[in-house]
Amino acid sequence: MIERLAASMRATCAVLLVALLPVPAAAQAEPGDSQAENVVSAVVRIRMKALPDARTAAYLGDEREGSGVVADEKGHIVTIGYLVIEAASIEVTTAAGRSVPVTLAGFDPATGLGVLRPAAPLEVRPIAIGTSAKVAEGDPVMVLPYGGRQAASLAFVVSRRPFAGSWEYLLESAIYTTPPAERWSGSALIDRDGRLVGIGSLLLRDAAEAEHAVPGNLFVPIDLLRPILPDLIAKGRAPGPPRPWLGLTTDELRGRLFVSRLSPEGPAERGGLKSGDIILAVGGSPVEGQADFYRKVWALGPAGTEVSLQVLQGSALRELKLRSIDRLDYLRKPPAY
Repeated sequence: MIERLAASMRATCAVLLVALLPVPAAAQAEPGDSQAENVVSAVVRIRMKALPDARTAAYLGDEREGSGVVADEKGHIVTIGYLVIEAASIEVTTAAGRSVPVTLAGFDPATGLGVLRPAAPLEVRPIAIGTSAKVAEGDPVMVLPYGGRQAASLAFVVSRRPFAGSWEYLLESAIYTTPPAERWSGSALIDRDGRLVGIGSLLLRDAAEAEHAVPGNLFVPIDLLRPILPDLIAKGRAPGPPRPWLGLTTDELRGRLFVSRLSPEGPAERGGLKSGDIILAVGGSPVEGQADFYRKVWALGPAGTEVSLQVLQGSALRELKLRSIDRLDYLRKPPAY
């Protein structure tokens, strides 16, 4: 399958190659160069310093760097949220080399997307936003981080399927690409029409559902941003009630769901869950993997809902009642003056 998709990509991605990959300085401008430059210039570099007491610093670091994409005429930037949550300061640098401080306008834990608000005009044209629902297996795409044409790399879509992250995160139709890009965090995924269809999230060992591991990247579909962008900008959060959050990380092993980490002072830790516990059921309904676990918890109601878990703690069967919260309430926020 991989060989067939590679041949398809080589045959159909000529437009992307000409438009975005580096060209000799002496070469004359091509008709597509203006559009290509607009796409490239819409991607900015993000540098973030975390709050001194950031809860996420232990696993995301005190300083983070990645890319973001200017998404509207006011200069709002969409990126992957883990780059910018619990920030003491954030700065973006445009393709023209202009650095501007920004603040976190909004973050949506359900999609993992964050939106930044610039403190001054960026003087950057926004990128054209496409439709990720039209992106299919075998499609050629461009991964575009900050850094201009020389940073761009070709890839192709190897799968459209759910992704369940260990941190209470689920995408129902993620975009998986290969070969892996070196710089993926917040990078723009560009379709053959030069439009934004995804935001870079992860490096994966197995992007394709294949007999042998195929490394690649995971992108959050841009269609998830459209219905929530106005509220992220205006209110800092997506519309509707927030999902219940427990503050635990899990791993699947031989069909069982093990608790591997607990968020300090989170609902799971306060409720008596321990690292190494095996989650058997939610409210008496057996759990079959991470995705099933999340769906069962979220189906109980919004944040604040009591979640009853049946767990195996050592050799003892226990029922724990956890009072869920909104994850946004758990994250540290910069002081307001």
